[in-house]
Amino acid sequence: MKSFLEESKKNRKTIGFVPTMGALHKGHLFLIEQAKKKNDIVVASIFVNPTQFNNQEDLDNYPKTLDKDIELLESVFCDVLFAPTVSEIYHENIVSEKFDFDGLEHQMEGKFRPGHFDGVGTIVKTLFEIVSPKNAYFGEKDFQQLLIIKKLVAKNQLPISIKGCAIFREKDGLAMSSRNARLTTEQRNVAPFIYKILKIVKKKFQEENVVEIAEWVENQFKNHPILQLEYFTIANEKSLKSINIKEIDTKYRAFIAVFAGNIRLIDNIQLKN
Repeated sequence: MKSFLEESKKNRKTIGFVPTMGALHKGHLFLIEQAKKKNDIVVASIFVNPTQFNNQEDLDNYPKTLDKDIELLESVFCDVLFAPTVSEIYHENIVSEKFDFDGLEHQMEGKFRPGHFDGVGTIVKTLFEIVSPKNAYFGEKDFQQLLIIKKLVAKNQLPISIKGCAIFREKDGLAMSSRNARLTTEQRNVAPFIYKILKIVKKKFQEENVVEIAEWVENQFKNHPILQLEYFTIANEKSLKSINIKEIDTKYRAFIAVFAGNIRLIDNIQLKN
């Protein structure tokens, strides 16, 4: 991959990069389309990274649809697919590096998925070293991951511009995710409830206090027959620290994680004070 891209770099062609774990959907294709607009060559990677899963069952069940993924990448004229094996990336030592992301890694997902962001940092840093893109594109559905990757680039002084792209949603509001393919019909039918709650939170945030809103959200899920709330929080958009009191001229975002059976769904929404 390095030698293949070296020729393009010699010819001063810009490289846009979209790292994925496969099971591609329209959200991924949107990232590739954004990359196509600003770069000469677009590289997508497909790699299900074992070190960012703290749940072996989740790793085992993660959807793998390489043939279909290739068709989708061709449909949006992606130039290069990089799909390494686990042994090519990790050799025989499947462990993460340890990272310090200035506390970003200890919030939300970090609390519920130990070691997750060490795994994310390890694979993204490795892929960046291989591809050496000018621009890399990530969706805002994984907003915490987006900030952590920006921190990774800053701390390692990598000459890469990280581009965050808006959450791509189904018509009923459900944030697109590779895990959605695992939902049963019943689970899929009720899953848009998550975004419905977030939209109400956005309205409530203008008038109600944070503690009341959090209690209201918990009550909405308390007796839900299918969806189980793992966490809901309103956090500072830069530090990702949860808040209890709003401050003027500060950007906030609501974050949520919900289980439908054993399938974990996350979402978030920007709030206006």
